[in-house]
Amino acid sequence: MADIDLSLAVETVVTLSVIMDPIGNVPLFLALTANQSREEQRRSAFHASAVAAGLIVTFALVGRELLGVLGIGLPALQVAGGLLLALIALDLLRPEDEAAPRQQAGRNVALVPLGTPLLAGPGAIAATMVSIERADGLVGDLSVMVALGIALAIVYLVLRYAGLLGRLLRRNAIDLITRVMGLLTAAIAVQLIAAGVQEWVRVGV
Repeated sequence: MADIDLSLAVETVVTLSVIMDPIGNVPLFLALTANQSREEQRRSAFHASAVAAGLIVTFALVGRELLGVLGIGLPALQVAGGLLLALIALDLLRPEDEAAPRQQAGRNVALVPLGTPLLAGPGAIAATMVSIERADGLVGDLSVMVALGIALAIVYLVLRYAGLLGRLLRRNAIDLITRVMGLLTAAIAVQLIAAGVQEWVRVGV
């Protein structure tokens, strides 16, 4: 761990865990996989996490080149990511008005909507790209990748044991955790926007 930027890694783990909100997605996961056996639910949890990992890593690897081609700087990415996170925070903070959708026959819910956009949504992708842009060289990039792996491992374990967590926490506790996650997501969004604006003021747009 001596070669890892611990501060960046911890910040990335917390940010991604809050954005992907695995605890808050437990009721939706159980609803979407209600017709599956316990073994099938475990496979769905693994496949959803793998899909999310593939999408986020892809954007992390080609993000810099993509930003360069489009002429987009880090401040713009920070502000855009902050705005996206603010929208996600609003969704987490307000109560659900509709019941979670049920699994449709012949549809692989591990890919859509679990893998994306619930896990690998625009917020998680933008946050990872911001972390990569802030990373200092190979050590920084490795720190972000390690953090991403830890965050996705947390997501997988929560979804794998979603049935047990659903019985232990109950709906009210899950709702409470989701609201707290929403508040933290809003704070992260404000911080990203403030950092982007501060950089614009310092060096210009």
